[in-house]
Amino acid sequence: QVQLVESGGGLVQAGGSLRLSCAASGRTFRYYAMGWFRQAPGKEREFVAAISGSGGSTDYTDSVKGRFTISRDNAKNTVSLQMNSLKPEDTAVYYCAACRSAIVRFGVNEYNYWGQGTQVTVSS
Repeated sequence: QVQLVESGGGLVQAGGSLRLSCAASGRTFRYYAMGWFRQAPGKEREFVAAISGSGGSTDYTDSVKGRFTISRDNAKNTVSLQMNSLKPEDTAVYYCAACRSAIVRFGVNEYNYWGQGTQVTVSS
């Protein structure tokens, strides 16, 4: 069982930055690929970024490439999402998720554990 708690959301102007963090419980964190997803009002939850268990592999959805960076610290059981050059279309609830996998995963249904979500609002 893995419990995830996100933090770091908030309100920011377009062009600004936010850093989301996710703290995970358990002693097997390094065996889980971690992902960030987001869901805007009236839209489906979508993949944003993922990182492998070792941290050696990452991937991003095209709309955030070059602006967002995912990272993890297996010693501290945390995963982070650094978001720069934010745009109004990045506004959504952001979720941290864990998947028992050595490699990155992209699908919502591939992730077994989810945090409660944190709101990110980007004003124009």
